[in-house]
Amino acid sequence: MPVSPAPRQPREASLAGLPAASEALPEYVPLYQQIKSLLLRSLQLGEWQPGQPIPSEHELAARYKVSQGTVRKAIDALAAENLLVRRQGKGTFVATHAEEGTRYRFLRLARDVGGPPPALDRRLLDCRRMRSSEEVARALQLAPGEPVVEVRRLLLEGERPVVLDDLWLPGAAFKGLDAAKLEQWRGPLYRLFEAEYSVRMIRAEERIRAVPASAEAAALLRLPQGTPLLQVERRSFTYGDRPVELRRGLYHTASHHYRNELS
Repeated sequence: MPVSPAPRQPREASLAGLPAASEALPEYVPLYQQIKSLLLRSLQLGEWQPGQPIPSEHELAARYKVSQGTVRKAIDALAAENLLVRRQGKGTFVATHAEEGTRYRFLRLARDVGGPPPALDRRLLDCRRMRSSEEVARALQLAPGEPVVEVRRLLLEGERPVVLDDLWLPGAAFKGLDAAKLEQWRGPLYRLFEAEYSVRMIRAEERIRAVPASAEAAALLRLPQGTPLLQVERRSFTYGDRPVELRRGLYHTASHHYRNELS
């Protein structure tokens, strides 16, 4: 017996001045994807901050005039992308980089002997504001010469340097970030970015290649010049696919490896 098509969903009210899902997306997009898009916009606009709960499925279903099942599917999709986290008996919260499940999401270093990711100490080497080079400006979609914050630091396991990190951040988005603030901060760096600057890293692109240690890198990592290193160049993005970090890490992999999971 043929199944009659589901009734067309009513036009939904605009969210914070944005078009309703039926206006913003093509008709063929599944309804839960439209709701996911609206939830993403609320996250992008800061309606719900990292660590805060979002409204219940019942409240969101009433808000968007859809079923709870549709809302649940949209939330499940965002949870799978580590943007929301469900807590049994408490509700659904905006994920933060302090969450145990996301803390090491962007640090893929693992010990050769196995076990949890190594607990790495940080040693700040430099933090300064400067004009962007053409390379950095292009990666961050800035005009050449726009201000950026350049940070250099070492990641150490005990007293042994493992990673030399150079990163560049758009100066306009990170006003006030300086060496004193970085020295005082004790949590994950990305948690500082979302807590103090409302910049949340939600995805990244990486390029990996083997390089010999330069004289400068070798001295900082306490290695002979020319030692093979793994160079990991990362561009991190926030909501709206806006690049907000360029990072170049040099990894010494004598007793560690770069681990990734593909699915």
